[in-house]
Amino acid sequence: MGTRMRSSLPKVAHAIAGRPLVRHVIEAAREAGLDDIVVVVGEGDAAAAVRDAAGDGVRFAVQAPPLGTAHAVECAREAARDATHVLILNGDVPLVLPETLRRLMAALDGFGPPPLAILTADVPVEAYGYLELDGERVRRIVETKESAGFDRAAVMPIAAGQYAAQAAWLWSRLPCIEPAPNGERYLTALAALADADGTPALAVRAGEPDEVRGINDRVQLAEAAAVMRARICRRHMLAGVTIVDPATVYIDAEVTIAPDTIIEPNTHLHGRTDVGARCTIGPGSLLRDATVADGCVVRFSTVEESVLEDGVDMGPYSHLRPGSHIGRGVHIGNYAEVNRARLGAGTKMGHFSYIGDAEVGEGVNIGAGTITANYDGQRKNRTVIGDGAFIGSDSILVAPVTIGRGARTSAGAVVTRDVPDGMMAVGAPARLRAPSDADGAAPAPAASASKEDAPPG
Repeated sequence: MGTRMRSSLPKVAHAIAGRPLVRHVIEAAREAGLDDIVVVVGEGDAAAAVRDAAGDGVRFAVQAPPLGTAHAVECAREAARDATHVLILNGDVPLVLPETLRRLMAALDGFGPPPLAILTADVPVEAYGYLELDGERVRRIVETKESAGFDRAAVMPIAAGQYAAQAAWLWSRLPCIEPAPNGERYLTALAALADADGTPALAVRAGEPDEVRGINDRVQLAEAAAVMRARICRRHMLAGVTIVDPATVYIDAEVTIAPDTIIEPNTHLHGRTDVGARCTIGPGSLLRDATVADGCVVRFSTVEESVLEDGVDMGPYSHLRPGSHIGRGVHIGNYAEVNRARLGAGTKMGHFSYIGDAEVGEGVNIGAGTITANYDGQRKNRTVIGDGAFIGSDSILVAPVTIGRGARTSAGAVVTRDVPDGMMAVGAPARLRAPSDADGAAPAPAASASKEDAPPG
């Protein structure tokens, strides 16, 4: 439950870098090569939250009532079926790396292998148990509460709660673990049992001390998040992404970024955001579950659950709300908002504008202050704007309405009915007329001369 988190949410369901703690552990196991993962949960609302946090592609075993870590592993025995080896991980240790888990498992594969390998690192013991070692062989795990006056700040090889075990040996020894005074049975007793068998466990040291640190409160949650952010930024930079100031950039674990993109300071990339090559994102931008193609620029702007095709330029201070699709080469200026709308290639949307529930064609000019009045008090209505249309500044398009191909609206027009192709809407409410040269439209083609108009001769 993680009572020190002081939360109604189970500890392992709290998130860092866009993933619950337990899912970080699951993904590390998958990357280490494991494709059969069992998550041990309890019962009730808390267990349901943990199941949600674990996500898809795992199986579950139920521990009820909770009687310690050894009992939890016993509850997973049926789910483990015929596995020859078992990797045991704590759901609240999210920084463990796949390569470390591979080394932990490989410790069981050498000549005369031990039946058990235990992950450790030399860090302050705090509330952890520590390993009593003979070289790299583990004699036992000592709980700090068993040592009166123990200096919890002492740096020792701690018991991280991560084990690799031969399954047959594990299942035979779990029943031998005696309950503690509180009635719970703990996996830490396995080390002494292996030593008593004459096959002491092997200590495997983590590559980084942070890998073994568990999360018990919000302070440690924030510290782990900082480590995870630094790792993610480093991974992207080594893959060819420029991150100008990693300390101020927040990138979730599932974000992808192509090479030669620049991430400016104070930028947040969340969820399943996918950014293409040669983009500039930021400064001060937030993207969530966004798809951004190559060569885009997003300055001081927000993009949520939307798609940008190649070469889109937006910002500063613009907002794409969920369900928007922005075509190739579109420009969206400052203080502009698009919601559940599609803007065709080459369209220019100036500043202080709102386009919602709309289908906008290619090469459209949307003047400053334009809005689609999409809500009539009961339902949302759509606006359609044809290719090459010119929407004058401060136009109000009262949906449902269609502006035809090459049609125009005057500045301040309130359009309440469809405007046919090539026509112009003027006034409030707007009246229709053919555009003139004064409107900036192309001049009408000259009339052909009749025979009577022809000069004599």
